Amino acid sequence: MNLTGQQHAEAAQALREATATAAFIAPLRERFPAMDADDAYAIQTLNTNMRTSGGQRIVGRKIGLTSLAVQRQLGVDQPDFGVLFDDMSYGDDEAIPMSRLHQPKIEAEVAFVLEREIASENPGHAEVLSAIAYALPALEIVGSRVAEWNIRFVDTVADNASSGAYVLGASPMSIHGLDLRLAGMALLRRGEPVSTGAGAACLGHPVNAVVWLARTLARLGTPLRAGDVVLSGALGPMVPVRAGDVFEAHVNGLGSVRAVFENSVKEIA
Repeated sequence: MNLTGQQHAEAAQALREATATAAFIAPLRERFPAMDADDAYAIQTLNTNMRTSGGQRIVGRKIGLTSLAVQRQLGVDQPDFGVLFDDMSYGDDEAIPMSRLHQPKIEAEVAFVLEREIASENPGHAEVLSAIAYALPALEIVGSRVAEWNIRFVDTVADNASSGAYVLGASPMSIHGLDLRLAGMALLRRGEPVSTGAGAACLGHPVNAVVWLARTLARLGTPLRAGDVVLSGALGPMVPVRAGDVFEAHVNGLGSVRAVFENSVKEIA
C-alpha cells in the first residue's frame, strides 16, 4: 500500500457521498496518484464494513474484468472482485428503480450458488465444481460513481468493482452435463439483440473465474461460504441502460432472465 489510512478514509467517503447524491466524482487515481491495488481493496473494505455495520448482509461476490480484452485495456493481468449485498438483488421481471443505479450498464452472466464453503487455501477446479449447488442465468447492472466511467483498475476496485444490482433467473440448473464454455448468450432490449457472447469469454470458462475468486478470497481469510451467490463475469459486451428499458438474456442450457427498469427517475432521498 502507498496511501495512508486517512487517505483511504477520504476516498471511501467520496464514494459514499457519490452513491448517496449521484454527484459523480473525478477518478480516485487522479486524486491519489500513488494508489495501488492494495489501497483500492482497502478502500472497498472500508465501505463494505460501513454497510455491514449499518445492517446490510453480504450475500456473495461478483467478479469483474474477466475479459482478456478489457484487462489489456486497463493494463492488468487478472480479474477483480466486489461484494454483493442483500439489497442489490432483484427478481426475474421485477421492476428496478432507476434511482438506485449510477450510470447503469447491463451485462449477461452465469451465476453460481454454492452449497458449501470453499475454505482450502488453493482450491482446485474439482473442489470448486463439487461446491456448486446450481447455476442460473443472470443480469448484472453495473454502475460507476466515477464521472463518465473514466476508470482504471484502482478506480473500479475501490468502487466495489463498479457494482450496482443484479437479477437472477428463477429456474436453478445443475451444472452436471452442461458445457458452459460453449454456452451461447444473447442479450435483447425489447426483443432486439444488443449483445452476444459465450461462456468462453469469461476467462475461457465461467468456472475458471470462480476458481480464481475462491483462491483469492481463501488467501485473504474470507472464503466463499455456503449459500453465496457468485456472478462469474460478463459473457458479452455491456450495454447502457435507460429508464423504461426491458432486457432479456438467453443463455444456452440455463434458460432466460429478464430485467425491467422503471420509466421515471425518482428523486434520491
